[in-house]
Amino acid sequence: MSETTEAQPTSSRTHGWRIFGIWIVLALVADLAIWFLLKPHIPPGDMSDAARGEQFDIAVLSVSGAPVFLAVLVYFVYTITAWRSRGDSADGAPIYGNTKVASIWIIGSALIVLWLFAFGTFQMSSPSGADAQGPSPIWNLTGKAGGTWTPGAGDVLQVQVIGQQWTWTFRYPQYGGMESTVLYLPIGTPVEFHVTSLDVIHGFWAYQLGVKVDANPEVDDIAYVTPEQLGSFRVECSELCGIWHGAMFTSGHVTSQTQFASWAAGIQQKEASDGVLAALPAYSLTYDPTVIPQLGKNIVKIDGITGANGSYYPSTDPVSP
Repeated sequence: MSETTEAQPTSSRTHGWRIFGIWIVLALVADLAIWFLLKPHIPPGDMSDAARGEQFDIAVLSVSGAPVFLAVLVYFVYTITAWRSRGDSADGAPIYGNTKVASIWIIGSALIVLWLFAFGTFQMSSPSGADAQGPSPIWNLTGKAGGTWTPGAGDVLQVQVIGQQWTWTFRYPQYGGMESTVLYLPIGTPVEFHVTSLDVIHGFWAYQLGVKVDANPEVDDIAYVTPEQLGSFRVECSELCGIWHGAMFTSGHVTSQTQFASWAAGIQQKEASDGVLAALPAYSLTYDPTVIPQLGKNIVKIDGITGANGSYYPSTDPVSP
């Protein structure tokens, strides 16, 4: 007489531990790969402290999100593999009031939300976060409450970014108020950008530096950055500002301290000898565009410079009213 032994069904506890084991291994591998392999290539890179901070934030959020994504994926794949119906098309028995599942879901969701809230709040309130930008930043580069600065004070390089249809001009108040249509910055020097506009709203976006600030007329928006790598970067307008918005870009360069000092001295001397510096309006955090157009035309005649020194539209742009 032979006996037939039926396979015992796998308990829910065993299924749970299997799912957990598969998930924890995949989550650990994914997080290590993100942090050590992917993180160095996450944009915008690490050319400045601000860019490196953004890269860090994206990496942390990716490491936080990968286990959540894998938990859903592992459970989905395990479900259709282990609990797939084999020939029986009837609905399974409904399940109500599973306290364990409900508790895991509620506690897990709460922890994820609280972690993201804490991390985001800390990063936004830090001296390099969102509270360090805008017309009234809470922090400045010294870690103290922000406020109006005086050109020439401290070791911080102040650069005024002036946008207009459709060009950028950069004014250096600590170098006699000289202007340039190419942004030069010395490596290792904290930079305090003061961003404004002469006409419509523009967006100052130095992508590789991790800086993106609105350029509003009659508003002084502040942003901080410290370049940490030599090289070139691109400055673009991130706000649709007119027909030539797509052509409103220029280049920027992070140079050595010596190269920057030599460049700045040469530009300042040239603009002083050409009479440009004397003709420019006194340095101000914002400018009244109604008093600048004629001045801009005179400067163009003197030195051929076009841009935020007052010429609303360079000679290569279409004439606009």
